[in-house]
Amino acid sequence: MRELYAYFRSSAAYRVRIALALKELEYQVVPIHLLRHGGEQHTPEYRHRNPEGLVPAYVENNHVLTQSLAIMEYLDEAYPEAALLPADTLARARVRALALHVACDIHPLNNLRVLRWLANELQVEQAGRDQWYRHWVALGFEALEAQLQSPDTGLCCHGDTPGMADCCLVPQVYNARRFDVDVSAYPTIARITEYCESLPAFQAAHPDRQPDAA
Repeated sequence: MRELYAYFRSSAAYRVRIALALKELEYQVVPIHLLRHGGEQHTPEYRHRNPEGLVPAYVENNHVLTQSLAIMEYLDEAYPEAALLPADTLARARVRALALHVACDIHPLNNLRVLRWLANELQVEQAGRDQWYRHWVALGFEALEAQLQSPDTGLCCHGDTPGMADCCLVPQVYNARRFDVDVSAYPTIARITEYCESLPAFQAAHPDRQPDAA
């Protein structure tokens, strides 16, 4: 039995859903609503499973894994078909760097707990929070767009087969659009996202198609 504790709009959970779909692995979604009742991720029951109080948490054979990139690395090692990382060592490093750029440099500055802290502790109005979000996304996308100007970039971030970097990119673009970021300013990012979003695995993982979508 595989379980994914997730929130439909969480980009970290979205990454793992794409990876699971690319590998055609069946799993059960256990919704963890990040806003309802003060955030279900803070309940003692969930904190026991994931002390970070974050999503996703992935459970397989009673083993709990956290952190989306670590989960994807596990899936790639446990289920090698539809590899998320290329075989070549340098290529693997490139894909990891692209994925980490999104997951570690862009996303943490703009995730829900940061935006709520800006609102609740610093009393930053919505317009200011939106400006904060767009600033850090723009900074990150500018660098990522430059990194993608490489002969190694194809239909996807690396070559023509979706992998770990694409699993990270598409959810970040989804969230950027929610905050009215003009993704067309980054044509390679926009092109790769459009291609990936045409694939069944990415469509199945989309937030709107999740059981807890509201």
